Amino acid sequence: MPLQVAHPQHLFDARLHRQRKARAANGYAHAAFLHARAAQDLLERLEAIKRPFPRVLTIGAATAFAALHAGAEFAVATDVSHKLLPSGSVALNPEHLPFAPNSFNLILAPLALNWTNDLPGTLIQLRASLLPDGLLLATLFGPETLHELRSVLLQAESELTSGAALRIAPFAELREAAGLLQRAGFALPAADRDVTTVRYRSPFALLQDLRAMGETAAFTNRAPALRRAVILRAMALYQERFGLPDGRVQATFEIVTLTGWNPHESQQKPLRPGSAKTRLSDALGVAEWPAGEKAGKS
Repeated sequence: MPLQVAHPQHLFDARLHRQRKARAANGYAHAAFLHARAAQDLLERLEAIKRPFPRVLTIGAATAFAALHAGAEFAVATDVSHKLLPSGSVALNPEHLPFAPNSFNLILAPLALNWTNDLPGTLIQLRASLLPDGLLLATLFGPETLHELRSVLLQAESELTSGAALRIAPFAELREAAGLLQRAGFALPAADRDVTTVRYRSPFALLQDLRAMGETAAFTNRAPALRRAVILRAMALYQERFGLPDGRVQATFEIVTLTGWNPHESQQKPLRPGSAKTRLSDALGVAEWPAGEKAGKS
């Protein structure tokens, strides 16, 4: 029976997010360059791991090709497509994974968990779905993502209305993401980041791309739609602050990559305190002085 984890207060509306992903499906391939980049990065990391992964789960249709290329038996889990693929496809809520424990050797999730309310609980379920010594590779948007758009929307709405609402989703910090892996029970947890700047012909082109990706905000408690005057003011601020010499504008995207292994006795273990066989002073070629004494004292 799948592991069930209690949910915290829901910040995101999973149904609304699925609707927006479904609406974006037709133009998704053209707009999802960030998702393709994240998936390709996970593939390159896999190439450095010289071992087979016979059973693979890919969360998000963008990674289906990864398991195909590996010649593995795989399942594609996506909250958009209900199309039955040769090896099986299932629609899912990442917070209620329908997989039995010890089902997969490898789970790939490029930019597929950003709208998860209970990310710690989802990571616990993902680990439970892995076989011992199984690997999770996942990517999330980091806090630098869309910082330009966040700042101009905040200023424009503050200037023209009585206050400003949350318009851009909060994203996990690098250190926080690594800590979540550890809390979820992963061995050898690691997190790193890649920051990229994308050039758009205008701020409106950025907004169009976000809709085409299905990555517009899907909050449970949605603020009223922005007035036209607020949007125009925000776009003017964007051009003013983040415009480039050629008239285009820049948008920042930070991608945080999470790597974690389901524990197994064969994995590398940290040394126990006091178990070192070589003193640090010997390794550095320096003298070691008793506590309270100073170098050069006779």
